[in-house]
Amino acid sequence: MPQQDDRNSRLTTTAGAPVADNQNSLTAGDRGPVLLQDWQLIEKLAHQNRERIPERVVHAKGWGAHGMLRITGDISHLTCAKVLQQGTETPMIARFSTVAGEMGAADHERDVRGFALKFYTEEGNWDLVGNNTPVFFVRDPIKFPDFIHTQKRHPRTNLRSATAMWDFWSLSPESLHQVTILFSDRGLPVSPMHMNGYGSHTYSLWNDDGDRVWIKFHFKTSQGHRHYTNAEAEEVMGRTREGYQEALFGAIEEGNYPRWIVQVQVMTEAQAGELPFNPFDVTKVWPHADFPPIEIGVLELNRNPDNYFAEIEQLAFSPSNVVRGIGHSPDRMLQGRIFAYADAHRYRLGTHYEALPVNRPRCPMHHYHRDGAMRFFGDMPNADAYYEPNSFGGPVEDRSFAEPPLQIEGPASRFDHRDGNDDFSQPRALFLLFDDGQKARLFANIAAAMSGVPDAIAERQIELFRRVHPDFGAGVCAALDALDPQF
Repeated sequence: MPQQDDRNSRLTTTAGAPVADNQNSLTAGDRGPVLLQDWQLIEKLAHQNRERIPERVVHAKGWGAHGMLRITGDISHLTCAKVLQQGTETPMIARFSTVAGEMGAADHERDVRGFALKFYTEEGNWDLVGNNTPVFFVRDPIKFPDFIHTQKRHPRTNLRSATAMWDFWSLSPESLHQVTILFSDRGLPVSPMHMNGYGSHTYSLWNDDGDRVWIKFHFKTSQGHRHYTNAEAEEVMGRTREGYQEALFGAIEEGNYPRWIVQVQVMTEAQAGELPFNPFDVTKVWPHADFPPIEIGVLELNRNPDNYFAEIEQLAFSPSNVVRGIGHSPDRMLQGRIFAYADAHRYRLGTHYEALPVNRPRCPMHHYHRDGAMRFFGDMPNADAYYEPNSFGGPVEDRSFAEPPLQIEGPASRFDHRDGNDDFSQPRALFLLFDDGQKARLFANIAAAMSGVPDAIAERQIELFRRVHPDFGAGVCAALDALDPQF
């Protein structure tokens, strides 16, 4: 009888050598020291020391899954992007996250949630990196590092600082819209499935004729909105710090695949020039009455990762990843992120981060990037064609993929983004949509978050709330007084 081939079940070293004993170190006798020549022990200990990579500076705690984008609406007159043509189905992967917490943070903290999507299209990867809110705290990328510092730990106390947060927000009135959303009911979704997603930034679509329109992407949850109060979230965190991971992973394992309706808002270049506000300002929304959302498809998550580290932790998104028919806009924050995201991945994951399986395009790739750490994939078939242009049949540019020119004008200057900008009307419109119960919870959530903040900072922030609406300021004052009668 032929001997059974057990090579697939045999433990080996990383170099493929079979391991004879994985229970005992190599020693000089029962009581002797461990020998340096124990290459098996050294390999295991050395690898363990290197099992962790730098966590994301922002959005460190995350949860994700694989899925499919199905386009059901016809917007072929707006874009030549194959991924957005009616009837197409595109494999994708999503990652949800909190902004401020470290990798070990609790899932159910009040925070903005990241909503990041990678689509593996036949013309390259398209990444849409957004949040569960349609706006953001700042509109200029030069303020982003300062804002994130306020969300992280104080350098002296090593504690999160409410004073730093409210000091920054009270000196940055453009944050009012996002702050109002964050401390409203929608600031604490019960799970990734029960929140909307937004591209947040203004992007562009263009067609074969070179016509461009401005676009905003929306992903509306089909599971319905569900949110916790602060007290409910604290109760959940008393039981588990991994509530989001448990909910998302469990739902997909059980076959309850979460879905989102995909919508777009469309604005012509002419309309953009006639608006009373800057349509490329990420602290603003486009009114639905003027730019009604158009349903174009469905996003479904239907497969959990087999290896969280390989498929979610090493998953790398960047707004620089666009495909033919989809472009960027003059949005200041978007343009800053085009650089910052890819740069973060090169630091965190390495030079060839987009060659990792989860980031690798599903279409053929041909480029002239060479060498560098962890060049683990083969060279191009033609070894003579390692630069461009060349005479040896190497890959060449295809100008049919060129994006139409983006018209820009005006002198280069550090324009004050707050000069003449109305940062109060849109938060006011949102505030007036809340019923009495929603307003009461908004006031209480803000007051709880302001606990211990110096009076001068709290009063400066309340004055901003008063400028949004007198009832807003008065409500927060009353809620603070209820917590601390000395305020």
